Amino acid sequence: MGILSYTTSVSIDGYIADANGDFQWGAPDEAVFALHLARMAEVSTEVMGRKTYELMRYWETYPDGEEAVPGELEFAHRWKDIDKVVVSSTLTPAELGPEPVRLVPELSLGELQQIVDSVPDHVEIFGPTTAAAAIRAGMVRDFRFFVVPKMIGGGLRALPDGVHLDLRPAEHRTFDDGTAYLRYLPR
Repeated sequence: MGILSYTTSVSIDGYIADANGDFQWGAPDEAVFALHLARMAEVSTEVMGRKTYELMRYWETYPDGEEAVPGELEFAHRWKDIDKVVVSSTLTPAELGPEPVRLVPELSLGELQQIVDSVPDHVEIFGPTTAAAAIRAGMVRDFRFFVVPKMIGGGLRALPDGVHLDLRPAEHRTFDDGTAYLRYLPR
């Protein structure tokens, strides 16, 4: 049985994207990216919405040639190898990238639990809109936040309102760029 994880970069005021949808302020430096690379070794399945999928398609076509950055190339290889579940009522199967990608118009909590139960390691739910119902239901068993030292004043919140969870710190690390990695598990 797997573990459902939620990982995101977040501003110190709680947003993953600003009011205009920009999230580039959270781009990782080399050290933070290295932790993302290590984290991906635990992930067998990624569950995400349409916008996140469209953003991450970049890694499907990352070049293998001389212009490839070694860490980024390894991330691309890991990304290509994991199973992907895209939750979207607007995408069509023809718009999806190469296997392994599965399109579902809606994802019930029961179906998400089946996905988690079918793997031996981490299922990462990526994106706050897609993750909101699972967070509310207490299904997320591993929260990983890359807190970027910026206040952006509004936008897309990293966590849904109205959720009450008692979490315990499991890991923390501060990087030279000021980003703090915080990992929490339910008590």
